[in-house]
Amino acid sequence: MIPIAAGEITLRDEGSKTCWTVEFAAFRLAPHPVTRELYRDVRGEAPASSAGPQTPVTEVSWMDAVRFCNLLSQATGLEPSYSIGDDPDAHDVVCDWEADGYRLPSEAEWEHACRAGTSGVRYGELDEIAWHRDNSGDEVHEVATRKPNSWGLHDMIGNAWEWCWDVYDPAVYGPYRVFRGGGWCDRPRGCRASCRRKSHPTLRTDDLGFRLARSR
Repeated sequence: MIPIAAGEITLRDEGSKTCWTVEFAAFRLAPHPVTRELYRDVRGEAPASSAGPQTPVTEVSWMDAVRFCNLLSQATGLEPSYSIGDDPDAHDVVCDWEADGYRLPSEAEWEHACRAGTSGVRYGELDEIAWHRDNSGDEVHEVATRKPNSWGLHDMIGNAWEWCWDVYDPAVYGPYRVFRGGGWCDRPRGCRASCRRKSHPTLRTDDLGFRLARSR
């Protein structure tokens, strides 16, 4: 896990043309997305796929991801970050930001870590840092095979989208959660540090996974 200092970042939603500033405490972030191998080791099985064990696990919902975080925390002797109920829309999932267990990053944490001190569209040349539509061969690739950002984080752009903690816009989209980063089948416009997408917390699809964070 790579330590990230406390700070603040201004986020922007292109659809509504709104900006807002978010402060965040110091946290830690995994250098690459959760792999199929790690997911299988913790959960006992992984979603069916022909992709290799070191590729990002995909076909996992937001709810799958938070359950995985709790299971990994328990398996490693850490305090789980989430309390989870049975609401199909996940309104009753609560995050304890003071717990030392694994969790999803907030989207402010995610974008700050992705940018790694840069302010451009992305932290490097697209073909060097990301698997995307024009170079992926229409498939997901092993993690950490593209150039990382200056903080040592791989695949923040491309390969697989990553679930974040946040609800996208509850007034408009209800329980939909944010995901970030772009995937192996996305055009360059989807592979930008600021690009935000969303879906229901039960969505599973072949270019969406997640990355682990910890508050301490």
